[in-house]
Amino acid sequence: MKPFRFFQPVAPADAGMQPGRRHFLALSASGAVLAATGLGAGALLTAAPVRAVNTQARIVIVGAGAAGISLASRLSSGLDGAHITLIDSREAHYYQPGLTLVATGAWNASRVVDSNSRYIPSGVTWIKERIQEFDPDNNRVYTESGRGVDYDYLLVATGLKLDFDAIEGMDPGLIGSHGIGCVYDNPDHAARTWQAIERFTRTGGVGLFTRAPGAIKCAGAPLKITMLTEHGLRRAGNRANAELHYFQPDRSLFSQPDMDEFLKEHFPQDRGIAVNWEHRFTAIDPGRREATFATDDGERTLGYDFIHVVPPMTAPDSVRNSALASEEPAFAGWLEVDRYTMQHRRYPNVFGAGDVVGTPIGKTAASVKAQVPVAATNLISLIAGREMTARYNGYTSCPLITERGRGILVEFDYDLNMVPSFGFISPYEEHWVPWLMKDRMLHAAYNAMLRGRI
Repeated sequence: MKPFRFFQPVAPADAGMQPGRRHFLALSASGAVLAATGLGAGALLTAAPVRAVNTQARIVIVGAGAAGISLASRLSSGLDGAHITLIDSREAHYYQPGLTLVATGAWNASRVVDSNSRYIPSGVTWIKERIQEFDPDNNRVYTESGRGVDYDYLLVATGLKLDFDAIEGMDPGLIGSHGIGCVYDNPDHAARTWQAIERFTRTGGVGLFTRAPGAIKCAGAPLKITMLTEHGLRRAGNRANAELHYFQPDRSLFSQPDMDEFLKEHFPQDRGIAVNWEHRFTAIDPGRREATFATDDGERTLGYDFIHVVPPMTAPDSVRNSALASEEPAFAGWLEVDRYTMQHRRYPNVFGAGDVVGTPIGKTAASVKAQVPVAATNLISLIAGREMTARYNGYTSCPLITERGRGILVEFDYDLNMVPSFGFISPYEEHWVPWLMKDRMLHAAYNAMLRGRI
């Protein structure tokens, strides 16, 4: 493991910033950083079409999140004459990478709320319904009203499902009360989580931070919430009055080995956060403020003053209960795709991208940015009768915020190798740049992604 270097002096405010900080902001203003920020080289494209491909194909995209809208934008510009239909009932668009900043008081909730109508390309038919059923054997999907929509090609970008019901006693309506927080899903949850965290940093007590087993959206989020809460206690001068515990369902804090080793030392030694291995969060009693965990030695129940709840996550029922779902044990229930081409392994006219796909790495916005060009380019190649040459190498990125004003930019691939996008940002050093990227730059890059520009 390479040594990590931490607690470097934070750069001063913009008015008196260091030359490196000024240079970085100048690059971002020119577009050089925004074009690559947090996005890396995960998509290898060797046969991108120069001109739009003529086709009358019926293309259905299910899901109007980051992946679905980005796919619609790229296919609208890469195809001429295609009949593209987007199916999703959601009209609001949430910038989910910003939810950790809302939940820890750095951003206002309104900053992460947008409208899907601003990004869906003209010419795309938008059916504002939820999907009910996939019938890939007959090239058809059904909406919740029973409407059947036929397709020649299907792109699945539904995102995932938060399974709060898997935790006995838990209901999303509890978030913000009884000391309960949860950063996931929407700005309201994040804002209510900040209310609970802010109270905890003032009063102290026992803080419990959970992590669900299996694949989850933004696996770094539970770690970031933990560290930012600990930093909030220090800023409030109340750290000595708080006891913090992190609960991991297995024996690894992070999938990338170097970062895993760092966190295993950093949490207990530098931050005073106790790590509880092989604890699976199973139940909560909000009235008594108690949480129960399943362990190899039986159930363990602890009292808390604040708890960050991370529910188990699955593919939506419409995918999980369909013929499109993988039966491979490691990815059971998730959309079955070839991890490199993003094409379904049994239905060649089906592709996927985003949180719903069954790949070993990557349920992040950065993964979406790398997957979408591969799925779109390979679909266009398939329509044009060309070889599919675009490949996704498993790239994912996590600006792992360690405290307000600093963090580590962690970027890696399927082989769990670090693949840094910028030579001047070490993935083994805490720095102000990852915070600046998270706070000021990634949102603009994300919006450009939605429009198919990067």
